Amino acid sequence: MQGPKYAVEAYSSRGFGDSIWALCKDAADELFADPLPPARVRYELLGCAPQGELAAALERARVDGSAPLGGLVLRALDAAHTPVGEEWPLENARVLGDRPCALDLTLRDITVEASAVPDAQAEYPQRPSLSSGYRLLGAEGESWGHCRDLAQVPREFTEPAEPPVRLLGCSPRGSLRDALDAGDEDLGHARVLRLNWIGWTVGAVLEGEITAWIPSAHGRSLVDLTLDPWSRRLPRAAREAWDLWWHERQSEPNSWARCSAQGREFWLERARDRMNQYGPDRAPGATYHLDGRYVTDAAAFHCALGEALNGPGGYFGHDLSEVADFLGGGFVAEPPFSLVWHHADVARACLGVTPCRDRRPPTFEELLAFLTESGVDVHIA
Repeated sequence: MQGPKYAVEAYSSRGFGDSIWALCKDAADELFADPLPPARVRYELLGCAPQGELAAALERARVDGSAPLGGLVLRALDAAHTPVGEEWPLENARVLGDRPCALDLTLRDITVEASAVPDAQAEYPQRPSLSSGYRLLGAEGESWGHCRDLAQVPREFTEPAEPPVRLLGCSPRGSLRDALDAGDEDLGHARVLRLNWIGWTVGAVLEGEITAWIPSAHGRSLVDLTLDPWSRRLPRAAREAWDLWWHERQSEPNSWARCSAQGREFWLERARDRMNQYGPDRAPGATYHLDGRYVTDAAAFHCALGEALNGPGGYFGHDLSEVADFLGGGFVAEPPFSLVWHHADVARACLGVTPCRDRRPPTFEELLAFLTESGVDVHIA
């Protein structure tokens, strides 16, 4: 009989970790949900002298009604036209139209739309007094012109409320059991944990307030709990990856390949959390084999590399910076060693071509150079 998939962890004045309120057989589909696309915001580039791709996109927008622009970066200027402060990026920008600037008919006021800025970014770019405006740049730093000022078009936006989550077949215990028996309405603040088959925590899923319960169809004395989320739900890719970690130790090679690109990131997180279970370091000079049949993106390379060096479910870094640290010694495989890369044609064709939010992922040739410079003798097979 399959054990519980989830645990409900109680929150106290000391935080989480003191007690488990319930073990649950499963959860309804709404426990995980892919995030909504970011909201779109409109801006006016006032007194603009467009150049480069911005000027080209403006010409296309006059014909087609709007035109994609991609990444747009603003850099505040001081009175001497010298850049000051940090860059202020707008992602997935689109030109919607333009009109003559009322203060200078040789310039244009351009309307653009872009994804709403993330929480970590300032809501509006700061510029000093007597500023001469903003320098406009492309995502790679190419010059797209200059504008005298920036205005945000007001919008009405209400973030949709997170729907309640149902936890199914739960066996309540402790103070939660007492609260249910007493008919209390205030059932408390809790966190949902994903478990594996022996009851160890794979990851934290969600936290919120337990607001209701009903008898469960999953068995006598069991209940279905309703939780009102306080935190954002994880994407479905997390469930997809964690389902593969139902057994604590991976035994099937390439199990990570069943995950989507985002799911592989969660798979790597779990592999990292349990990496201390590996054996002692092996002497330099060993030969390892990397199965490259599914290395189609950067996360896949790191999954395959960890498996090549440490077996199924193995971990050897989630980016090149961490791999470089591991290659310094103390993580099982110590250079110099040989790595036989099988089916390398897959990585050669796929790596480095998928756009990334922050930067381009490494190409196959760049990975080869990195490994070689780190003391790994790579053989292409």
